[in-house]
Amino acid sequence: MMQRGQEQVEGTRREPEGEGEEREPGVQCNQIMAEQEPTPEQLAAIAAENESSETVNYRPPAQKSLQEIQELDKDDESLQKYKEALLGNPTVVADPNAPNVQVTRLTLVCETAPNPLTLDLQGDLESFKKQSFVLKEGVEYRIKISFKVNKEIVSGLKYVQQTQRKGVKIDKSDYMVGSYGPRAEEYEYLTPLEEAPKGMLARGTYNIKSKFTDDDKHDHLSWEWNLNIKKEWKD
Repeated sequence: MMQRGQEQVEGTRREPEGEGEEREPGVQCNQIMAEQEPTPEQLAAIAAENESSETVNYRPPAQKSLQEIQELDKDDESLQKYKEALLGNPTVVADPNAPNVQVTRLTLVCETAPNPLTLDLQGDLESFKKQSFVLKEGVEYRIKISFKVNKEIVSGLKYVQQTQRKGVKIDKSDYMVGSYGPRAEEYEYLTPLEEAPKGMLARGTYNIKSKFTDDDKHDHLSWEWNLNIKKEWKD
């Protein structure tokens, strides 16, 4: 997330010699060490670098209910065993009032994080706009989405994430999660390993709009949250 184009922005400012060295307590260096905010032009440059022109030429298969799939080839014992292993226990009965897909949690998985970074997506989604995850610059991390499928098979689940800073879109990522059948246990999806941006211009708050959707454009859940990139875990 937000990596491509960062070097381009970093290159616009040359560090004064000796700036990274230890300074005596009395030296007035607040202005030198202050984090610099990127200009709209620099944010636009990052967005242009992150813009992807690739399109996925994919057509989803025709949707079939779980019952229809179970009725197919009922006399084929080996196929029935395969479907049972694939679809799980068909006797599991979900809450009839529950949605077919429930997104339960978002977790930033980072081995060096001092505390768990988890959003409970079954709580107050509006509250996430008023708080921020703190992520140390340059660390490696993944995003984990936990979800349940309650009633019918869902095909082509996708996690879509759009990142903005100061109202400027700088990145958009689409992750293909896959197709899943109903079961009592939660599923988990991990995004590929990413590196948090780093450098003075990268530090600051990023607004992220997330969406869990599928081939049929069913919006199972949308939420906003904030990520604050800092020099250290606790500044």
